[in-house]
Amino acid sequence: MTAAQRVQDELGSAEILVNNAGVMVLGPFSAELSADYRPMIETNLLGAITTTEVFLDQLLAGGRGDLVNLSSVAGRAARPGNAVYAATKWGLNGWSESLRQELQPHVRVIVIEPGAVATELTDHITHAETKAAAEQMYEATAIAPHDIAEIIAFAVSRPRTVSLNEILVRPTGQAG
Repeated sequence: MTAAQRVQDELGSAEILVNNAGVMVLGPFSAELSADYRPMIETNLLGAITTTEVFLDQLLAGGRGDLVNLSSVAGRAARPGNAVYAATKWGLNGWSESLRQELQPHVRVIVIEPGAVATELTDHITHAETKAAAEQMYEATAIAPHDIAEIIAFAVSRPRTVSLNEILVRPTGQAG
């Protein structure tokens, strides 16, 4: 039995899909990190695409589905040290925009682009200097995960005549 079939059998047809899985490997682009890049690409971009493929029929069935893709500020602004991570998030944003146009009005496609959120993302960083800098920035500025959950709830609860296609969310103290 597929995951989508199990969800439908046990909970009913999926009306909202939130693609939130993510890996963040930061550091100067180098062959040393190449082993970390592929799993990040597979999770951040291909994971969202595959999960959406699996649940798309359910989202379309009722004509009232919502697809929420968690991207990142890095999907808007590339910086030294985040080349491949930014590529996954720019890719997610481009894919989401194309889907938005293809699936409207039956499925709303919403992209949430958070800055620093207090999650385990910095645990994935293997480059020591980059990890230390990221942890320091996250400790000083990161917002709580429940803030992002509230934003998702707000976006999917808008009237069907409204679609919040992109929501950029930064901690108040985050510079970039």
